Amino acid sequence: MRTSLKLHRLEKDMKQSDLADLVNVRRETIGRLEQGLYCPSLRLAMDIAKVFDTTVEDLFSFDDEDDAASTSGKAA
Repeated sequence: MRTSLKLHRLEKDMKQSDLADLVNVRRETIGRLEQGLYCPSLRLAMDIAKVFDTTVEDLFSFDDEDDAASTSGKAA
């Protein structure tokens, strides 16, 4: 997963803890999201998008490797 979350956050001059407070998660969750280590729930993604007045698709994207990893082991 790739994310532009950190860019959006820095443009608003926000700390991770500021964003975390606004969307009711821990600061560590925001850090993991920014690093692409955590895939947010739809609700969390929508809440974050609302904070930045943008779309979920603008904040989070998946590349071909992510798609392959998520479908490996599944029958075609």
